[in-house]
Amino acid sequence: MTAAAVPAPPKRSVSDIAFDVLLWGGVLALLAASFGPAEMYKLPLVVSKSENMRQFGQGFAHPNWSDWRLYVGQMWLTIQIALWGTCIAVVLAVPLGLAAARNIAPAWIVQPVRLALDVLRSVPDLVMGTIFVVAVGLGPFAGVMALALNTGGVLGKLFSEAVESMDPRPVEGVRATGATPLHEIVWGVIPQVAPLWTSYALYRFESNSRSATVLGLIGAGGIGQLLFSNLQSFEYERVSAIAMVITVAVFLIDRLSQAIRKRLL
Repeated sequence: MTAAAVPAPPKRSVSDIAFDVLLWGGVLALLAASFGPAEMYKLPLVVSKSENMRQFGQGFAHPNWSDWRLYVGQMWLTIQIALWGTCIAVVLAVPLGLAAARNIAPAWIVQPVRLALDVLRSVPDLVMGTIFVVAVGLGPFAGVMALALNTGGVLGKLFSEAVESMDPRPVEGVRATGATPLHEIVWGVIPQVAPLWTSYALYRFESNSRSATVLGLIGAGGIGQLLFSNLQSFEYERVSAIAMVITVAVFLIDRLSQAIRKRLL
């Protein structure tokens, strides 16, 4: 019995090869051009100046846990800021994501919505937070709103891509029953994309738990504000303890998020 002939691998066209060469050649050219501006020539200093880094790190070797209740309380506040910011972002992202999907919304709606999402994503959290600090004053609410708008832009983009990649047959089946466009979305679109949307939201909650810490720099509350105040006071023992609290909290949030995603996907 003769063995079946192994099919030859498909041949790529000259245009595909040329595109790959141009693409990866362009990436290499950009890396070469940015070598100097990014100061990559300083990479050997990481090794030659390691002793300086070790001496500086000695200040963090003995964490001060005298105010551990304060650290844990402020970390919990940071998680609450991230939770509310993510929830508001999801509320914004669901209609924006549907409106930005080319296979559902008309082009005259898709383009302005995508532009709005680009603007929300491009404005840094610190800038957004500063705007809200000016409007509502110092405190956690400014951090919540900064995370909500920035994350709403990110999730809106991800939600729209999930809708565009879904199977169109369930939607066509709902449409064949004479259903309205709203019913098509509720019964044909949402059941397909809801698990992926939830996974995206959980990922962003993890990210926001870290971003909310940085927002403490502008007085948006949480453990970040405590972290930066101790850094400015050179209280490295307290900074070390705060950093450990943040690390443990992020680790636990990551494990919880992974467990939820496994149940959904």
